[in-house]
Amino acid sequence: MPPHAPLMAPSGRMDSNIVTIDVGGQIFQTTKQTLTAAGTKSLFSEIFHSPASAQIGVPFVDRDPDLFSVLLSLLRTGNLPSKAKAFDLQDLVSEAKFYGIESLLVSSQSNPSQFDAFNLEKSLILPLNGRDSPSAISTTTFGSVHVSHGSKITSFDWSLQRKSTILTRFFAVDSLLALSPSVAAAGATDFSGLQILDLENGYVKETLNWENVTKSSSTVQAIGSSPEFLFTSFESGRRNSNSVVVYDIGNLKPITEIGTNEIYGADLDSGIPATKLCWISRYNLLMASGSHSGPSGVSGNIKLWDVRSGNLVWELKEKVDCFSDVTVSENLSAIFKVGVNSGEVFFMDLRNLGAMNTWVSTGETRKVVNGKKEGAGSKIESHGNQVFCSKGGNLELWSEVLMGSPRNSEDGLQERVYRRNLMGRVKDMEGSRITHFSFGGNKMFVTRKDQQFVEVWQSSVRGF
Repeated sequence: MPPHAPLMAPSGRMDSNIVTIDVGGQIFQTTKQTLTAAGTKSLFSEIFHSPASAQIGVPFVDRDPDLFSVLLSLLRTGNLPSKAKAFDLQDLVSEAKFYGIESLLVSSQSNPSQFDAFNLEKSLILPLNGRDSPSAISTTTFGSVHVSHGSKITSFDWSLQRKSTILTRFFAVDSLLALSPSVAAAGATDFSGLQILDLENGYVKETLNWENVTKSSSTVQAIGSSPEFLFTSFESGRRNSNSVVVYDIGNLKPITEIGTNEIYGADLDSGIPATKLCWISRYNLLMASGSHSGPSGVSGNIKLWDVRSGNLVWELKEKVDCFSDVTVSENLSAIFKVGVNSGEVFFMDLRNLGAMNTWVSTGETRKVVNGKKEGAGSKIESHGNQVFCSKGGNLELWSEVLMGSPRNSEDGLQERVYRRNLMGRVKDMEGSRITHFSFGGNKMFVTRKDQQFVEVWQSSVRGF
């Protein structure tokens, strides 16, 4: 017998808004509007809009009625009922796939709108195979995550229930960017070319290279993307030239190069490749940043590029308390950095782009003692209306405080005030230095030095 088939039903129901369906011998009744929420590609659409549906009968589906009752509640309210906790999530995922409504399940359990920075708790540990620690991490919008460790990349689906690992040609993956739940771009600083990987089937779909002047290999220093473009920062194998190549994200054809540098003599400034690329959609600009540690300390630069024209819109060269890491917040319209010497968080207001040249401290500026680099190894990322900064094994959460009586600064813009919160409970922050963190769905993923696992921090949602 097929998984669904028509059975005879009481007469007089054809014009009713009430729909009757038999699942595994148990009768369910709902409305046409509720089943419409399943979408046109669902099994329900197939059942009630196929020629067979013209027959007078109750459709029969040979599946588990208890699991169906949970998914029917999902269709009715958009949320899972409390009784869903009695089931294995993987069973619900399998059933949702069968009915063609997995996207609704994803939306109810791992929606970015459910992310609550002040309500994050460490909820799960994702173990990685082997002895290598994570070297890069990348997430998708609804919470699937890819983690590189050694020459391997391990992927977890949005439910974190399904895990798969592939072996790459790299000795170690240094840059990783999820292009979809099953495709990623990967590169390394000691291996030529950017590889587009099919993570589901474990093969290289395409390898992209930069044709530099010296005709040497081209290693990958950073990867970024926008809805239209894929950005890759390349450095020549001889380390005497670098460039950011812009590809069409659809067909992966190169469109242009920006910020191409040829290094002559001891010109170290031009010798710094971009090691972080962030797209600023509100301004249609690409932020490229990179730093270098030398005998006189750490120096670096931050550049904003107009990708379409190839013009450099803004540039800042850093020598005093250079950034350990830098990020952009679209929601807050600001660039944030963590100083490598001070360990403090600073910002510049993007609303006054042309006049940006001075960092403003988000808190009280501390004096650097004995030249110690308080911010070495610190990472900073923005998500939503907050900025997250790692310092050692701890995570700080910075938020803008809206003032009741706003004051204007010298540039005429409202003065901005930020406040810091330490994340998690004391036991959550025990452990070695945080090396990476990323966001997907309603979760934050954290990796630590010399640890072979990924921490999952999650905002509680109804269901699981």
